Amino acid sequence: MVDKDLLSIQETRALVRAARAAQPSLEQAGQERVDALVDAIAGVGAEMAEELGKMAAEETGFGKWKDKTQKNILATEKLAAYFKEMKTVGIVSEDVEKRIVEIAMPMGVIAGLIPSTNPTSTTLYKAIIALKSANAIVFSPHPGAVACITATVDMIKRVLKAMGLPEDLVGVISVPTMEGTDELMKISDMILATGGAAMVKAAYSSGTPALGVGPGNVPVFIERSADVDVAVQKVLASKTFDNGTICASEQAIVTEACIADRVKASLVAQGGYFLEGDKLDRVKRVMERPNGAMNPAIVGRSAADIAKIAGIEVPAGTTMLLCEEEGVGPKFPFSKEKLTALLGFYTVNDWQEACELCYKLLENGGMGHSMGIHSNNETVIREFALKKPVSRFLVNTPTTQGAVGITTNLSPSFTLGCGTVGGSATSENVGPQHLFNIRRMAYGLDDAAAVPARSADTVDAQAVTHMIMDQLKKMSTVSGG
Repeated sequence: MVDKDLLSIQETRALVRAARAAQPSLEQAGQERVDALVDAIAGVGAEMAEELGKMAAEETGFGKWKDKTQKNILATEKLAAYFKEMKTVGIVSEDVEKRIVEIAMPMGVIAGLIPSTNPTSTTLYKAIIALKSANAIVFSPHPGAVACITATVDMIKRVLKAMGLPEDLVGVISVPTMEGTDELMKISDMILATGGAAMVKAAYSSGTPALGVGPGNVPVFIERSADVDVAVQKVLASKTFDNGTICASEQAIVTEACIADRVKASLVAQGGYFLEGDKLDRVKRVMERPNGAMNPAIVGRSAADIAKIAGIEVPAGTTMLLCEEEGVGPKFPFSKEKLTALLGFYTVNDWQEACELCYKLLENGGMGHSMGIHSNNETVIREFALKKPVSRFLVNTPTTQGAVGITTNLSPSFTLGCGTVGGSATSENVGPQHLFNIRRMAYGLDDAAAVPARSADTVDAQAVTHMIMDQLKKMSTVSGG
């Protein structure tokens, strides 16, 4: 009998060895053939988007298959189209004037860590950006989404075979364990980590270069100049998209006292329900585990599902459960990230107070990620954008769809960098440009030895240096040093 952890480690090693042996063939294939491969995967992936979306929703129990279908299309057709003209193989740029040529060098074997909340779309996305940059990739699937992730990888393998390229360019661990994932992170060349904070921390601690993203406790400010009904519609469209499983979804609404009643009325009219008393207490009891972590039982669930789990009744047609939260921190569960149909609600006196509160909410688990604002006051918008520690500041758009590039011109992505403030190595939406190194070929300059002429107005740095040194010597002599 072979222990599961040992079996997982051995399988991982075999997959990485095979991927490493296959990777040079893709690099040697050249840009045109690599692009043809990406287009083929994108085309077949888009055709299977609904099938894979249904598989993911059924297997994990998270979200809505129709929204997962849309995410699969974003991760295939839209992603491939966005990066279609990007050069990623061989010579990628040449500056004739500066005499510098840039050559792309694949990183090798990418470790793709896949969450259960967005399993098929994240697999498609990571496979495409890895192959676009001439890398191989091996996936570590979440144990709760092995079947749909494996089906996605099998589809990609069929495309590789049809294109005359090694199927081992893409692999997936069939026996996922923590030990197998750890081994994958140690022996790969780059890690793309999407998941919980602990997993991302493990990726950065593995000793292998990593691109990981942290949690997204995204606040959205509805400012007094906003069209309230439109703003609410966008917030709810975002938060109910795949039942809030994307980490860029709104977690708390902040609004001003002068429009708070209008915002609340609009929320109720559009399917929101404000929890109070015993109903609120019951929901709070099922929101978290004893250690304060999110309860997986409510992740990606609808408002009706959460109400049933909590043992409460809500009006028919309810799509979002809200709480007028009193504070921010561990004792206030609605101030935290909630990847489901739950929203916090805060009222402040003015935009300056909103600015401070949004900062506190970001400090409570969302630093570096994203924030939204609905406003027609450009001064306020700019003040927020200049002061908030986020990598994506989304204006008058749903934060979910805006952050991943559906309703904005940001690059399509399911790995949203949080910058150093959020513990990430990048603040960008991760794409193929992050998965290759650049070799710079620099030619010598014919007149490099020539001394440039200085005009009378040019500051003589060397003269200034001599002057300062003379002053320091005089000071040393006076002080007896």
